[in-house]
Amino acid sequence: MCNAQQQDINIANEYWAKGEKQKAYELFKSLAKSNDNIQLIHNTYLNVLLTMAKYKEAEDHVQRMIRREPDNLNYRVDLGLTYVKEGELPKAEKYLRSLIKSSLDEPFKIKIIADNLIANALPEYAEIAYIELRQNESNNTVFALELANVYRLQGKKDAMVSEYLNYVTQTPGNLNYVKNLLQVLLTKPDELESLEKILLEKVQRNPDSEVFIDLLIWAHQQQKNFYGAFIQARAYDKRFGRGAPKKLFEIAQIAYNNKDHDNAERSYSTIIRDFPKSEEYLPSRLGLIRTTEAKVKHRFPVNLDSIYVLVSQYDAFVKQFPDIPTSYESKISEAQLYAYYLNRFDSALSLLGQVAKAPKVSPALRAKAKLEIGDIYLLKDEPWEATLLYSQVEKAQKDAALGYEAKLRNARLSYFNGDFKLAEAHLDILKEATTREIANDAMELSLRIKENTVMDSVGTALKLYANVERLLYQNKIDEALVKLEQLKKGTTSTNDSLAAIVNYTILDDVLWLESKLRIKKGEFIEAMALLQRIGDEYPEDVLADDAWFTRADILEHQLHDTPKAMELYRTFLDKFPGSVYAAEARKRFRQLRGDFSGKEL
Repeated sequence: MCNAQQQDINIANEYWAKGEKQKAYELFKSLAKSNDNIQLIHNTYLNVLLTMAKYKEAEDHVQRMIRREPDNLNYRVDLGLTYVKEGELPKAEKYLRSLIKSSLDEPFKIKIIADNLIANALPEYAEIAYIELRQNESNNTVFALELANVYRLQGKKDAMVSEYLNYVTQTPGNLNYVKNLLQVLLTKPDELESLEKILLEKVQRNPDSEVFIDLLIWAHQQQKNFYGAFIQARAYDKRFGRGAPKKLFEIAQIAYNNKDHDNAERSYSTIIRDFPKSEEYLPSRLGLIRTTEAKVKHRFPVNLDSIYVLVSQYDAFVKQFPDIPTSYESKISEAQLYAYYLNRFDSALSLLGQVAKAPKVSPALRAKAKLEIGDIYLLKDEPWEATLLYSQVEKAQKDAALGYEAKLRNARLSYFNGDFKLAEAHLDILKEATTREIANDAMELSLRIKENTVMDSVGTALKLYANVERLLYQNKIDEALVKLEQLKKGTTSTNDSLAAIVNYTILDDVLWLESKLRIKKGEFIEAMALLQRIGDEYPEDVLADDAWFTRADILEHQLHDTPKAMELYRTFLDKFPGSVYAAEARKRFRQLRGDFSGKEL
């Protein structure tokens, strides 16, 4: 082909790209007269003809191409496409079905036809091609991944899921690939619920399929249905675990991290009872104590007798299993109980000092112990000692998660002290280069400082508020409540404008903090009223969804009013569908409704 012809093709393509259809059509029509050009311009020329409704010319052109290359399946599909665009649907279907039928003995041809049909936005005919091939070969799993994609394009989610399941049964090594696909494609709650039902049926029909039960456990996790996940994980580990309760341990940890303490407790207890010789046994022993601790801490006011029981459990664990990593972790947990609930700072410091000085302790665990020692110095009103330890960890664990945690604690200490510029200097670094959890905490504290120093550049109200937060951190609840009342009234300053500043900048935060204090004291009715006020007076505030969700949580776990809790969770989902609490609220609503009964095979 000469350069002049190539130049004309480029000009024609440019006309078409710029929307100058008539010029493109005339130039392509001229170019199509030469056999040297026709193959090069076919796709665009056909598109021009079909777009301009020149169906007879399009049909003649495609027929010419078929005569030129009778074995080229793409040209044959183009003829069916031309019939579709022309509106000759019965003719198109008859033709395409005939084309598919004539190619059934060679599956690769079906793949070519289907790919071309999909490329031309005709997935329904691609579906017919694959289904016909399956019937011809008496094989309901051939081209499963390809058919799943066809169903995805058509929006047939259940059929798509079934094909991905067909695919993964043929290639179990691609299980994680399928999980990732489903996580991306199934984003609505009803789609995930449908997946659960499909998988449950598959497991019931194929009880020896490791893949299906693994996927069902995963699907339960996506729905935060940890009871269902526990039931299936228990069955999985008994059947396929080979003496290792890895699924149960995974569920225990995930449930614990999601504050589903009941199912974390079930999972850890099952491992301890049924798998005493597994490597998960000791971590589960410690995990069970920590889960019990979390449950105790979530019952307000916290029962000190329960704290003493927990201390004895940690102490017994340490004595039974000395000089192992989990034993040192137990000492840290025991020390925290002494410090935060029993005000026995010397006992706490003694335990943490043992961890920090033990020769077998890892650098990370030693750093963690130092951070906790720093926190206790802060409890004791010795901030200089605290910041010294934080800075040591920050330097020793630079660019590690514990180093960022140390920087966050230094930022928090600066905030408590009213040095907001220094706090923000720390926080600006943390927002960019750290784990998501620490970054979120940094963003939240930074936002509070910025919001509350716009009208009040000195930060008068914020300093008072930060002092209350410090008192709360030090567990001085009654003193914190007195300060909060003074802050709301503006009576702690001679500045006449303080009350106005509080009302316009920080009152929502004050109400939120007071609600947390009331919850700690077990004053749930008072806390509910404060949270209601946040929802009513600050419906667009960042704390609005926190307040609504916390009210529902109080109704569920503290006041045990299931009907009202369900009502509030349902209303929450309507008002805050994009909230970070949405998935948890949906799970809790379904749980209270009785959806998560769990079925073990």
